[in-house]
Amino acid sequence: MVCADDYRSRARGLLPAPLWDFIEGGSGDELTVDANRLAFDRISLRPRVLVDVSERSTATSVFGAALASPIGIAPTAYQRMLHPEGEVATARGAGQAGGLFVVSIFASRTLEEIAAAATGPLWLQLYWLRQRSALSRLVARAETAGYQALVLTVDAPVIGKRLRDLRNGFAIDAGVRAVNLDDALTEGKHISTPGTSAIATHAAATFDTSITWADLSWLRSTTALPLVLKGILTAEDAELAVAHGVDGIIVSNHGGRQLDGAIPAMRALPEVVAAVAGRVPVLLDGGVRRGRDILIALASGADAVLIGRPALWALTVDGSDGVAHLLSMLTEELSHTMALTGRPKLADLDPTVLA
Repeated sequence: MVCADDYRSRARGLLPAPLWDFIEGGSGDELTVDANRLAFDRISLRPRVLVDVSERSTATSVFGAALASPIGIAPTAYQRMLHPEGEVATARGAGQAGGLFVVSIFASRTLEEIAAAATGPLWLQLYWLRQRSALSRLVARAETAGYQALVLTVDAPVIGKRLRDLRNGFAIDAGVRAVNLDDALTEGKHISTPGTSAIATHAAATFDTSITWADLSWLRSTTALPLVLKGILTAEDAELAVAHGVDGIIVSNHGGRQLDGAIPAMRALPEVVAAVAGRVPVLLDGGVRRGRDILIALASGADAVLIGRPALWALTVDGSDGVAHLLSMLTEELSHTMALTGRPKLADLDPTVLA
């Protein structure tokens, strides 16, 4: 395994086709899935030479938490479908590599089990459920368990039309459950019906599609944890987020799984960074596969990046060791690219690196 795509190739051979489609697929014609990658590939680098790069550092911090590199793992649900230890293995691997792990509201291991295995920072991701009491209970548990921030996904009032899942009649395996929620809140996710997606059916029944910016004050009132919004793609929404007291922003189009044809995350990043103007941290999620991609995102103003599918490939192939190796490999690729562009410190990465 010498690059992230090596894990992809191996994982594809280990998983049944419907589960592989669930992980890899996007919405509609999957235009945004492809565009996320192409947005990085279309950017060239401007290397500087005769710079002392004998010592390089990828260390950083977000909300005061020290990270070995600016790479974290995005929230993805039901990881026990891929490995028996599920999110516990992911947390252990992220900690070994000094990385951040954002745990999904639909994790298949308890928040407490994940926290017990973690040696790196944990954040908890939320969807806004109609049953607010369930959200407040989760937030309280996360605080008690030592999670350091909340991530509210805001780009999924309804689930995108994911054609692969519809064709497969995809449903979650009956032996894998969202153990941090009452069974009544996950009812229907395990029922496979041809031509439908159990994920979309469940979301339609449980997600609150009426929330607005004004509702954020309720969530803020339940916790002292920083609140990060995931799914911001425009300067207008970035401005509104800061105006409503949000503590951080994740530029993301849900890995191309929501609005097909949405702007690629990398292309959206500069306008969001400009709108925020340093007032809150900005992270990028979408299409990151290489150290070069990470350098491009950081040079464009991101404070850190999150990876989704690659972490799932590594988890499938080799559990916690795979996750740790993937993150360490990406960190080394970032350091290597910093050397070849003549930027030995993360602070040296700015738009002048980019052509």
